[in-house]
Amino acid sequence: MFDKILIANRGEIALRILRACRELGIQTVAVHSSADKNLKHVRLADESVCIGGASSTESYLNVPAIISAAEITDAEAIHPGYGFLSENADFAERVEKSGFTFVGPRSETIRLMGDKVSAIRAMVKAGVPCVPGSDGPLDDDKERNIKLASGIGYPIIIKAAGGGGGRGMRVVHTEAALLNAIALTKTEANSFFGNDMVYMEKFLETPRHIEFQVLADKHGNAIHLGERDCSTQRKHQKVIEEAPAIGITEKVRQEIGTRCANACAEIGYYGAGTFEFLYENSEFYFIEMNTRVQVEHPITEIITGVDIVAEQLKIAAGEPLGYTQDDIKISGHAIECRLNAEHPETFIPSPGKITQLHIPGGPGIRVDTHIYNGYTVPQYYDSMVGKLIASGNSRESALARTKTALREIVIDGIDTNIPLLRDIIVDKDFASGIYNIHYLEKKLGL
Repeated sequence: MFDKILIANRGEIALRILRACRELGIQTVAVHSSADKNLKHVRLADESVCIGGASSTESYLNVPAIISAAEITDAEAIHPGYGFLSENADFAERVEKSGFTFVGPRSETIRLMGDKVSAIRAMVKAGVPCVPGSDGPLDDDKERNIKLASGIGYPIIIKAAGGGGGRGMRVVHTEAALLNAIALTKTEANSFFGNDMVYMEKFLETPRHIEFQVLADKHGNAIHLGERDCSTQRKHQKVIEEAPAIGITEKVRQEIGTRCANACAEIGYYGAGTFEFLYENSEFYFIEMNTRVQVEHPITEIITGVDIVAEQLKIAAGEPLGYTQDDIKISGHAIECRLNAEHPETFIPSPGKITQLHIPGGPGIRVDTHIYNGYTVPQYYDSMVGKLIASGNSRESALARTKTALREIVIDGIDTNIPLLRDIIVDKDFASGIYNIHYLEKKLGL
């Protein structure tokens, strides 16, 4: 096991990693921007290093500064958390070449799965079900593209190969709109991702978003930890997640989960990872793989009893998985609500000082957050300030505890999305469990 690791992130995930390190007896180095000197994990870490100014470019995306911080503190490994550089293959490669261990998969694997075209090809080869599509990037052959779309069947969606976060995608319902949509998506992809490669897929109109969590070690062992339903989202940004997904039988869970675990062996993957699917008419369709820990990992931890972050660290250190597939049992139900510093109706970010904070408690309640009374939420980063997780023996119990916790929680001084979360959790469509990825936007009139 490592003696010391550097945490190349901020906020609640940095604190989550620090706590896992402490349980494993690992010393920690916190890197931070000039705006984040008062973050909780910075205060709790064994060492801390300011790596730049307030902007992400100057700090959490500043690769030379992060590497230098690891060198001067004698860290052995770097944990990227999620967001920022966590899925940046060039960063992972730089970490490796600098003599440190990257807590995650190999840089080549990140590069493979970060390109949606190569990822889909790899998954088809590995036997993971994929959405019918162009089976490769689109060129400038207009007649070929029209023929492809006709063969797939409208509606189709044009996606950027290097895309993510809801950017670089355009739905097309008619042949007349196809060529313009391809051109616009290419332009947007080049602007956002520096790569104008796009591809075509069948557009599923009312799917659910279901993802499978996997763990794989450096010895060829891989397991899955079941699935999560992440369909409650706005503009492709998740708001509420739950596990397990309603209506997924144990037989189907094992079938799809096993394919995901086998795919890890096929591509030489190790670490924690997530296979994301669209699910419609009882069929799963792979859309992408996240080669990092997910924001919503706690709900899987709760229903399986597996500490995913601790397993990440053990895998990175070269230890074999501490579990076999037979050890993994799904028990109970868990729901996670993302707590965002934003206006509940306009969704405009709301930085500022927290004047009063009350964290709810009681059976089955877990709150992962880095904020505290008097903490000032900076304007420079993602608006998420925490996650409220409720669990119970059944979905009904988890829902009841979520309602109670959302009534009890207080975050004053800034706007938050708590009123929206309270509204969703009592909504009859959400309560019924019969909802898809368009549910929330339809509810909000977007």
